Amino acid sequence: MRVDDPTFENFVAQRLPALYRYAMVLTQNRHDAEDLVQEALTRTGLRWSAVRRKDSPEGYVRTAMIRIMANRWRRPRREVSVAAPPEPVAEDLGLARLLDDAGVRSRVAELPPRTRAVLVLRYVEERSDEEIARLLGCSRSSVKSQASRGLARLREAVDRTEVDHG
Repeated sequence: MRVDDPTFENFVAQRLPALYRYAMVLTQNRHDAEDLVQEALTRTGLRWSAVRRKDSPEGYVRTAMIRIMANRWRRPRREVSVAAPPEPVAEDLGLARLLDDAGVRSRVAELPPRTRAVLVLRYVEERSDEEIARLLGCSRSSVKSQASRGLARLREAVDRTEVDHG
């Protein structure tokens, strides 16, 4: 796919690191995060003429990422082997700091993907339960229970760490 629009190229150049960090929080895996960003930007590029007129093109991409993730949960996962590794990823200092915090990384990584998505949408994106339910294709009560269980698991992990180190 090639979008010959400098506004799309500028958007990608400016927002790629933030979109990649967002994908890392959702997927907890560099390769899946790269795939997620690429797929979301591909979809966005195909609709760029309409997307760029919206209030928040980045919000559009993030919503696309959440919907892609929700669709992945619903279908069986198939991995494809490749002969050669993909090109190296550009380093992102913000992401590196996040990943260097082993406590945060391991606690969030232990959460199921859907629970991670609910917590990211609620506490990072500051979305309402209704918006989250619509994005993930589930009920509002499911969003509340996922958030409650996720926070409980994070609290338990923090409590265990404090007991072990205290």
